[in-house]
Amino acid sequence: MAIGNLPNALGKAAQEREARDLHFEPLDKSSFTPMYFQIQSHLLKMIKSGDLRAGDPVPSEEELARVYGVSRMTTRQALQSLKSQGYATGQKGRGTFVTQPKVEKDIAHLAGFTAEMRSLGMRASSRVLEAAKVDADDEIAAHLEIAPGAPVFRLVRLRSADGTPMAIEEGSLSRDRFPEIETVDFRNASLYQTLRDRYGVAINSADEILEARAANRKESELLDIPLRSSLLVISRILRSADGRPIEAARSLYRGDRYRAVLKVFASVTE
Repeated sequence: MAIGNLPNALGKAAQEREARDLHFEPLDKSSFTPMYFQIQSHLLKMIKSGDLRAGDPVPSEEELARVYGVSRMTTRQALQSLKSQGYATGQKGRGTFVTQPKVEKDIAHLAGFTAEMRSLGMRASSRVLEAAKVDADDEIAAHLEIAPGAPVFRLVRLRSADGTPMAIEEGSLSRDRFPEIETVDFRNASLYQTLRDRYGVAINSADEILEARAANRKESELLDIPLRSSLLVISRILRSADGRPIEAARSLYRGDRYRAVLKVFASVTE
């Protein structure tokens, strides 16, 4: 049974939500489940059902306290829990708004962007920004263990999921090891599948460095985010089973859509 909307008690934003038939389920106050968790679950259900969409305002602490008949401390805890899960964000002076949940990137598991998005039920797409034969500079040459000035294939792509820009991926590969790789259309082809199927080379391991930095103007325009928004930057050298470097790569992920996760096992316990 749903609790009816309370236009007199709620503000203008709540009345706008009423037009979208937003209803609040009653709390089970006899349950052992904490009330803040019940409220958070109700709000999460609204988000997942589409009743509350990305960019929509979430009812305030005061609004929720009036609707559910609980203290503001309880509703504050519910909203904080929603924020910690990445489903909402607070904007100073404006309130709390629904956000797209962040994609959790398991940095201990090597997977291409297309495979990652497919596992999340999202459709990946690519826009090739650069696909060119260039001479290796000193840094790329050292990473690929080739001579400076040796020919490399540089590939830069804007990667999107369900039409939303998510990351900029940059990679350099030795053309001597992968001849004519520049003839592949990477708007649709998977780089790692191409390496495996066409050249018989599979990725076995990677050396990675994680950093956080602000997006410059070009990056912010490509990723459709405000200037100086946070980026999760992963630089990596991918290697084959024999230890030889395959690719020197760098991926720039939107900080508002990604967070890195890593499962660590203890080697010694005391």
